[in-house]
Amino acid sequence: MTLSPVFRSQHAVQLLEEHGVWTRLEGDVEAQAEAVRIVQADLRTLIAEQFLTEVPLVPSADEVMTPEGLRFLQEYFFLILFRSIFASIGVPEARLKLYTELNFCIKGTITAADNIFDDQAKTLLPLAPNSGARFMSILQLMSFERLLRRVLERGRVKEVLSGAECDAIQRELLDRMASIGRLEGSEEKGVKEILEPEVMLESVHRVRGGDLFALAFAATTVLEEGGLGEKLCIAENAVAQLGTAFQIVDDLTDFEVDVGRRSNNLLVSQIHHHGSKEEKETLVRLWADGEVSEGIVESLFLNSAGSVLDMAYSEARAAFTGLSDLGYWFDPSLAEQVVQAIVGLDGVRRMESLAIGG
Repeated sequence: MTLSPVFRSQHAVQLLEEHGVWTRLEGDVEAQAEAVRIVQADLRTLIAEQFLTEVPLVPSADEVMTPEGLRFLQEYFFLILFRSIFASIGVPEARLKLYTELNFCIKGTITAADNIFDDQAKTLLPLAPNSGARFMSILQLMSFERLLRRVLERGRVKEVLSGAECDAIQRELLDRMASIGRLEGSEEKGVKEILEPEVMLESVHRVRGGDLFALAFAATTVLEEGGLGEKLCIAENAVAQLGTAFQIVDDLTDFEVDVGRRSNNLLVSQIHHHGSKEEKETLVRLWADGEVSEGIVESLFLNSAGSVLDMAYSEARAAFTGLSDLGYWFDPSLAEQVVQAIVGLDGVRRMESLAIGG
């Protein structure tokens, strides 16, 4: 899972509109868009024009909260949410701006690395297309490494942080990213053991999903102290639970892919250890063949998938309750609806079937 575009279906958009979520996030959407513009402008000082394109990847200031700007909100929803949480807790404006730019660089770094792992070609920078998707991902990865340092240097010049704090943030980020990457690397040749659901949740999903989301707090861990630091620590734990919930949902929507490459998958674990006799026998065949027919989750594995979905609900409810206890405005009663809605277009039908089945 990455910090991928979410709320792609019209139903999901309507859900957030009806509950005023989009409106409450308007200022944060605009601030995140400005941060992306600033960092993308930095790129033009770091690499020759021949490697760049003039195609804008972010809406203008007056387009952000229009239907045309919806794609930006979907693409950057989690970063916008993180910024909103920081602001509600009381992070000072100068550091809030720093974190907003920095988290875009983190998202870009993770996206580029994920491209390489999964042979994809998603881009968050105005890089001119060249032959070779892998090369483009490597170029994006190198670019974001330099852009992140530029963001930190800008913060140092503006006396938002010191040189020593710049170094500490980079160390904190690299340590955290390396921990996540080590898990990803361990699955390159497939897994040999299917862990029990409870074990997989703690050792895989809290890393791949939880620690991924918690990267947004790497800089705050270094910089913020006292009461603000304590609140941010509580928020980080809640956001990590949210990331865990969304990784669980990813397992439900990526079941076929994960079986094909024999990756850790919570639905596979639930079936293997707690499924019915028919479910277990079918999984043995699928795991051996590496091929899964479309619709099998919604039909044969519906009961086990429902149990996994309940795990995602539990994590999301705990996350939004924790944030609510800090005074954050998001209504925890929306947790289950958000879990159902955060998938991309390909997962909408599956999540609808599982929700009905549950």
